[in-house]
Amino acid sequence: MIALPADLTRALERLAAADPLLVALDFDGVLAPLVEHADDARPLPASAAAVQALAALPRTFTALISGRALGSLRLVASPDPETLLIGSHGAEAWTGPNAQPLQLTPEQAHLLARARDAVNAVVKIHPGTWLEEKPAGVVLHTRSADDDVAAAAVDAARRRLGELDGVQVTDGKRVLETSVVHTNKGEGIRALRGLTGAAAVLFAGDDVTDEHGFAALQPGDVGVKVGPGDTRAPFRVASPDEFTAVLEMLLELRRTRQAR
Repeated sequence: MIALPADLTRALERLAAADPLLVALDFDGVLAPLVEHADDARPLPASAAAVQALAALPRTFTALISGRALGSLRLVASPDPETLLIGSHGAEAWTGPNAQPLQLTPEQAHLLARARDAVNAVVKIHPGTWLEEKPAGVVLHTRSADDDVAAAAVDAARRRLGELDGVQVTDGKRVLETSVVHTNKGEGIRALRGLTGAAAVLFAGDDVTDEHGFAALQPGDVGVKVGPGDTRAPFRVASPDEFTAVLEMLLELRRTRQAR
């Protein structure tokens, strides 16, 4: 197992005693390495196994909090039935069989259509970019474009979207996210904390959109940034492979704690 920093190990030891515990994780860049084509992403087997084992422990809840639409998240993550799901940066949620699907108002649906047209117009003239549709938004992807083309596409899309009142625009890693539902991952964590009654939360993310999640953490929670970049998370690991070690240590500590 990869050796973790001593302060992170101590934090996980305290977290393992939480009753109940919520383990809420971003998917891309945390459980799964980043890939050029989003549909090709898959969780690291050891991380997926650790999440599944945590979900099976008493008084332990697992959740995925992703920018992906729920359909895309289910496709690539193959979550077990016990794992709660927050998609589209909080605009969509699956919290059990009785969870209601997202429904846009007529005004939101009209605004979404205009946002889709705006981003599509940018994609048509910027090679290597493409548009992803979500239930509450659209995403400009630039990972396959040259750097200068990507920057120009983002600038053009931002200008067009700035003309639409009521659209939320968020930067991510080689993406520009657009939503007609104003929410974020921090709100998702707060909702999951209330739903589960969690005494403490582990949240891990890798992107600027995850900073809202780190901001929502409370004393006793543990936030882990995966990879480089400025962050308010108190702990950091270098890669999804190293984050596997975090999950495996938490699993071992919690199993030991509950066996006493």
